[in-house]
Amino acid sequence: MSIRILSASDVRAALPMPKAIDAMRHAYSQLSAGKAIAPPRQHLSTDKGVTLIMPAYLPERSEFGIKVVSVYDDNPNLGLPRITATVLVLDPVTGAPKAFMDGASLTAIRTGAGGGVAADLLARQDAKTVAVFGAGVQARAQLQAVLAVRDVTRVNLISRTQASAAQLAAEISEWMVDAPEVNLVPTPEAVVQDADIVICATTSATPLFDGNVLQSGTHITAVGTFVPEKREVDTVTIRRAHRIVVDSREDCLAEAGDLIIPNAHIDAEIGEIINGDKLGRQSDDEITFFKSVGVAVQDAVAAAAVLAEAEAKGLGTECVFY
Repeated sequence: MSIRILSASDVRAALPMPKAIDAMRHAYSQLSAGKAIAPPRQHLSTDKGVTLIMPAYLPERSEFGIKVVSVYDDNPNLGLPRITATVLVLDPVTGAPKAFMDGASLTAIRTGAGGGVAADLLARQDAKTVAVFGAGVQARAQLQAVLAVRDVTRVNLISRTQASAAQLAAEISEWMVDAPEVNLVPTPEAVVQDADIVICATTSATPLFDGNVLQSGTHITAVGTFVPEKREVDTVTIRRAHRIVVDSREDCLAEAGDLIIPNAHIDAEIGEIINGDKLGRQSDDEITFFKSVGVAVQDAVAAAAVLAEAEAKGLGTECVFY
């Protein structure tokens, strides 16, 4: 028996954002069509943090994986990442492990790609200006995904620290030849007031901006919080949204404070829109909102895509066990 071990750099090489976006379309479609087996994620808490166990199996393409992700707030004081994760790919025929890969990079890419799917389906076709709250890993991934589906010319960026915002702004300028103009904006209201797309990718427990400032036609994606008592967007934003879309009704109703606190009505899962069962954006004036708490099918599909590419290109290290 052999297992392919894939590092973060291997994962990134095997799963470029456009490919990841296509993979997430498939994952969401299968989930909403009832063609995926994905038990509710298990939360195991210790005195210092929480570990999440997320299995999923998609029979149509034999995608089978388990992710273990831990969130420990004190880790940075120990020189460790706040969030660590690993993904195990299993053979659905034998149950044997096929690959073991870095889960943090996979999570960043697949979550960003999910936001890219939502932006492609829900943002206006002529969207040019993106507002970004946060300057961490997920802010980067979400923005990269939006850049893959829309011709963005300007990015308004705000973060808790000027240094992190400045660092991200410098990176954006190197991502592509025609990189968008990046503005470091001092206030939340100034960030969103002329934005066509708003990305919320922070750990904030309270709303990031006043929803009254949003212009008509804006699309908002929120991915930073996944507990009932925290939210990145306020009740005004939810009330103004013409269409509220989620990755999973069940998971968002259990975990998404953005929706639980204002008792929001969910219009559709993103997979239902992909499958043609529910409507997406219907006019350029609509405000649309996408909430993602992350679902295990994303990991299983993304990991399967990574493994297939890794096998084709010889990425990673193959370990043989007897």
